[in-house]
Amino acid sequence: MLPCELPIFPLPNVVLFPAALLPLHIFEPRYRAMVADALEGDRQIGMVMLRPGWEHHYEGTPAIYPIGCAGFITHAEQLPDGRYNIMLKGTEKFRVLNERPAREGGERYRIALVESVADARPEGAALGEARVRLERLIATTLHVGADAVPKDVADADLVHAIAQHLDPLEQQALLQCPGPLERCTALVELLEMRLMTRTVKLRVH
Repeated sequence: MLPCELPIFPLPNVVLFPAALLPLHIFEPRYRAMVADALEGDRQIGMVMLRPGWEHHYEGTPAIYPIGCAGFITHAEQLPDGRYNIMLKGTEKFRVLNERPAREGGERYRIALVESVADARPEGAALGEARVRLERLIATTLHVGADAVPKDVADADLVHAIAQHLDPLEQQALLQCPGPLERCTALVELLEMRLMTRTVKLRVH
């Protein structure tokens, strides 16, 4: 269950999706403290992406996108110098409502007030049809048979696995989609556009 307060880890180019796995190397002192506190608590942290222009305010509280994804620390290794290697598993999307100031002598990392954002449930066969389009597109792009995509992979998991190879801003846009149907449809349209652009370039040259 998502708590109403969540420590957040803002990064400029990392997006976490529900059920996806994300390895992280933690080296900054404030985020080492965050991981240590999480390991002593419910092992949850929130991944959020920094908005453009973060470079000028990184040591403070640069602006973030309002939608992020909570992650559960499934594995943690503390190195002799205090750094951590951790593995996060995405649990659920959240919306940042506000941030509370750090307590005197307390956390050095950011704490957000959040609310859970449930994915909309697709109705009928629309998601299955969108998945078929996605599988065909993958087969065309990778020059493999349509049956190369494992059928036992859940629709959302398939979309999230492919999304890991996109640009961070594209990943953020997919994360903010209302549900798996919209996310799958948006991914199909994005990949079709890329394929069309590549085909046009090949014809031109």
